[in-house]
Amino acid sequence: MDPIIGTYECKVDAKGRVMLPSPLKKQLATSLQDGFVLKRSVFQPCLELYPMEEWNVMMQKVNGLNRFVKKNNDFIRRFTAGVKVVEIDALGRMLIPKDLVGFASIAKDVVFSSAVTIVEIWDKDLYEKSISGEDLDFADLAEEVMGNLNNNDNGIS
Repeated sequence: MDPIIGTYECKVDAKGRVMLPSPLKKQLATSLQDGFVLKRSVFQPCLELYPMEEWNVMMQKVNGLNRFVKKNNDFIRRFTAGVKVVEIDALGRMLIPKDLVGFASIAKDVVFSSAVTIVEIWDKDLYEKSISGEDLDFADLAEEVMGNLNNNDNGIS
């Protein structure tokens, strides 16, 4: 799957429905028929929207874990807690289940943020706080995570 690009702000209605922004819906067009999996993020107070193809790849990795190892079982249980299959309706809306709305503290405004081949769904205020940099020096993080990668001889590091 090609990387998903963009950050989009939307409103959630009282029933938890959100209209997918047109540019995002266009990028996800090939996945609309297969559906999506919506789950709690492991590291952040947000949701992760997996196109079914990406979810299946993730589940192959998870299924490779030895379930006779307690930590693996605990991980699988927590990783899949609250997982829901969701669809985009004919109008381009997605229903976010109430338990996931609660987990992500979604109020009224949400942000869809690309995360390579999945989409994070954030409450707008929590998203702004997470990218503000108050608790993290992004330059140090970028150097630590990406500083030793340069496989292409293109000079970009």
